[in-house]
Amino acid sequence: MKVILQQEIKKVGKKGDIIEVSEGYARNYLLPKKLAIPATATNVNTAKQQKDAEVHRAKRLLDEAKVYASQIGKLTVTVAVKTGEGGRLFGSVTSKDIAEALKSEHGVELDKRKIDLPDALKALGTYPVTVKLHPEITSQIQVQVIGRP
Repeated sequence: MKVILQQEIKKVGKKGDIIEVSEGYARNYLLPKKLAIPATATNVNTAKQQKDAEVHRAKRLLDEAKVYASQIGKLTVTVAVKTGEGGRLFGSVTSKDIAEALKSEHGVELDKRKIDLPDALKALGTYPVTVKLHPEITSQIQVQVIGRP
């Protein structure tokens, strides 16, 4: 029996796939749990339209991420942190601090989880920081850590 999967099922297929399964598996498991729908002509056409729309949406998001990456790549963010004797920091600069500085200085809202900071910044200076805007697109911003008494 041919069915169209409504969500990903391990070792069976991904959402939107048209697969051939045994009649009993479809009737007793997939269809009652709404994991799949029968592959009728109208359902197949609807699934193809949804897949095309998803591809179009993914392409648009990729294009937007490319434009956003070129804009963000030019930015320099200054983070002022409290310092002690000899320019040592009290604490460290984290991705949350960088995201807040981006918002306050440039008006750019960026999720702190998209800022790839392997280790917190623990010294004064200028650091390149990678920002993941899309699974395929990354950009680098310059973070300048300055001290304040």
